[in-house]
Amino acid sequence: MISISVIIPVYNSANIVHLVIESLAQVLPTLTPDFEAILVDDGSPDASWETISRLAQQYPWVRGIRMMRNYGQHNALLCGIRQARYDIIVTMDDDMQHPTEELPRMIAALTPDIDVVYGSPQEQRHGFLRDLASQITKLVLQSTMGAETARNISAYRVFRSVLRQAFIDFHGPYVNLDVLLTWATRRFKRLLVPHRERTIGQSNYTLRKLITHTFNMVTGFSTLPLQIASLVGFLLTVFGGLLLFYILIIRVLIFQYDFPGFTFVASMISLFAGTQLFILGIIGEYLARMHFRLMDKPAYVVRETVMQTMPTTEDAV
Repeated sequence: MISISVIIPVYNSANIVHLVIESLAQVLPTLTPDFEAILVDDGSPDASWETISRLAQQYPWVRGIRMMRNYGQHNALLCGIRQARYDIIVTMDDDMQHPTEELPRMIAALTPDIDVVYGSPQEQRHGFLRDLASQITKLVLQSTMGAETARNISAYRVFRSVLRQAFIDFHGPYVNLDVLLTWATRRFKRLLVPHRERTIGQSNYTLRKLITHTFNMVTGFSTLPLQIASLVGFLLTVFGGLLLFYILIIRVLIFQYDFPGFTFVASMISLFAGTQLFILGIIGEYLARMHFRLMDKPAYVVRETVMQTMPTTEDAV
């Protein structure tokens, strides 16, 4: 018999999160008598926590966790995952874009040789800029997750709770759940599922937040920027050597031309100085992350929780 924990990060969704719970209430009892939903309020400025508190009183299987401030979607997910009690963990958004009726098919795909199932959207419905940023994020993820896995990631996931043992001691402030899952397994699968349009409110995951998350992720979980910096430094070193050879050997010694003027020299100095500053900036980003890790900056801090007493099997249904 399976048991299911559904983790939902909530931000500015006071008017819609109850619809997600109502939808889950129709699906989860058909799958198992042992289930729960954990709503993690990620520092919402609206009345999301009040809505979560009411839902926790209305449904015995709903638990609410309120963060001290806004830490980010993946940080909220990590908090909920660590609090999950059951064998299978489901993560989904709070905006009704992930169809709960697809849960049986996704859980059925979690066969003995598969540890993580992504419910990838058949068609993105976020808008051009948001979809473009999502594709860029997936391209960046390829360096840490592998090309095939990165192309298939989605916020709609089903995975075994035992995988969290691989990142149980992770305490960094920059969290990417998909990368953390690769610390435990390489057995991923994708299912195409419908992706609904959001009918209430607007997405809180803006283009700016996606770019910031991508930058934090690639410098926090990958050495790709350092490798790029090394490659740029090597290419410019070769370019500088060839340029020096051209000026001293070909122009001066062979053809006896005058040495190039101030404009040319100033341009070369600017080029190399700018490259050095770029590489130092990348190194500085890594040093900053090491600094935060040494400070033991937490990924999240919980303000309060809300739940009913543990239900019996009959109450849960």
